[in-house]
Amino acid sequence: MTRRLAWGVLVVLAVGTLGAGWVAPHEPRSQFDQRSYAPPMRIHVSDADGWHAPFVYKQVLRDRVNRVFEEDRTERVPIRWFAGGRLMAIDPEAGPLLLLGADSLGRDVWSRLVHGAQLSLGAAAAGALMALLIGAVLGALAGATPGIVDTLVTGVADLVIALPSVYLILILRVLMPLVLDTSTVLVMLAVLFAVAGWPHVARGVRAIVATERRRDYAEAARAAGAGRWRVLTHLVPASFGFLRVELVLLIPAFLVAESTISFLGLGFPEPVPSWGLMLRDAASISVMQLAPWLLSPAAALFLVVLALQHVAGTSGVDTISTRR
Repeated sequence: MTRRLAWGVLVVLAVGTLGAGWVAPHEPRSQFDQRSYAPPMRIHVSDADGWHAPFVYKQVLRDRVNRVFEEDRTERVPIRWFAGGRLMAIDPEAGPLLLLGADSLGRDVWSRLVHGAQLSLGAAAAGALMALLIGAVLGALAGATPGIVDTLVTGVADLVIALPSVYLILILRVLMPLVLDTSTVLVMLAVLFAVAGWPHVARGVRAIVATERRRDYAEAARAAGAGRWRVLTHLVPASFGFLRVELVLLIPAFLVAESTISFLGLGFPEPVPSWGLMLRDAASISVMQLAPWLLSPAAALFLVVLALQHVAGTSGVDTISTRR
């Protein structure tokens, strides 16, 4: 994946996430009768009669025991674009439009995937921004004021870094109430991610500021009578490049952490869609064989991590694990 393609993937993902209610053909909690483990519907543009506008065939359940679905090719169901506040839809009498199939409860996987991105990506992005803010402030203070402040910040940072990030987040999460509403879980996860991520940022900013503090321009500013805080405002911009890279490394790391927490049942509650919760439905081998489309959150997670890695100018998914 090239960096330009990676940026394209992230832009499409951002637009789809922010406009989930428009991109998704159904509400994420809607359950459709007789659609349990229904396969993805294929979009056609031609048949025996020639070329047509995009359409689908109605799904028919042929075998209830083995969950075998077939296309009813006797009638085309045209796709309606920009209808009812949705990007695409079909006549409700023909059944639901299942672009990525359905889960065990007959819920549209595509609709849950794009709505789940709002929660999973929202928690990861908010946690990363908070970690950057806390780490940048503490790291700048530690690098500019050697002594007790530097010792205290680096000591706490080293203590947090000594624990694996995912385990630290899980430990902190277990100490909180098990049942929480969606908005509380979102804020809680963002705070937990910030607690786990700020030491990495602080150590990097501290090293940069401490190095810049000894350069000629900083010495000249102090000789001209500039105070410590005024000099600091000129030192911090040297760390902006590091902060940009750290941001695109923290987000995928926190995405993996959110998926892990929700997979274990400690994250967002049912029936709220998040990528971690959706992966719980595909946790068994039998389900993977029956409905492999339930692994679409894992594919989306991999695509986001890969795109962010290339945007950061790094290569290989292992970069996150080696830094964390």
